[in-house]
Amino acid sequence: MIDVHCHFDMVQNPEKYIANNEQQKIITIGMTNLPSHFSMGFSHVRQYKYIRLALGLHPLLAKEHSNEYLRFKEYVNNTSYIGEVGLDFSREGISTKDIQIKSFEYVLNCIKGQNKIVSLHSRRAEKETLQMLLDNKIENAIFHWYSGLISVLESIVKSGYYFSINSAMTQSENGKKIISKIPKDLILTETDSPYIENSNIKIVHTYLSNIWNVSEIEVEKKIASNFRKIISTQIK
Repeated sequence: MIDVHCHFDMVQNPEKYIANNEQQKIITIGMTNLPSHFSMGFSHVRQYKYIRLALGLHPLLAKEHSNEYLRFKEYVNNTSYIGEVGLDFSREGISTKDIQIKSFEYVLNCIKGQNKIVSLHSRRAEKETLQMLLDNKIENAIFHWYSGLISVLESIVKSGYYFSINSAMTQSENGKKIISKIPKDLILTETDSPYIENSNIKIVHTYLSNIWNVSEIEVEKKIASNFRKIISTQIK
């Protein structure tokens, strides 16, 4: 199984969580919300074969970003994974819109031309997030838990970017509609643990098996193939 977006640093017992995933050979990409969080976990995570830590600058923590820019630049070459980063123009995040744009532009400038894999937060800012990726010629990006317009989704698909889907999406009408519009070649799986209660990738596999009319084994193979394709571009 493959979990391209979770927050194992935020679970009750991170050490137990990642050791369990390592034992089960679950490829797990842990997001961080700030570079200072990345610095605390990197040395511990690097010992594992199936666990990776991403370098993040979460848009909902925009008020803390000014103190984290230098750390982001310092750590950016320590990982191939960037996340969670992006924009949030929902009611929760709109007050820091200008800071978010500045921060996201900073992140994209830091990784431009490096073939990093970027896991994106884009709530109510999907169009703007996509445009900034294109303007900065970012090649490898994953839209985590996409919830925007189908028209923007179609533009993301045309740009060749990926989507990571979770069990919560398979249980809502909007989520199901979105999943139905994503080509099989651009789908990856995530838990977003611990922010989704009882999140389970097997639920996603079963759902995709039903709508694609293939076995769950074939679903797993397809997700693995998609993941191999995106990581084949990594330079580190």
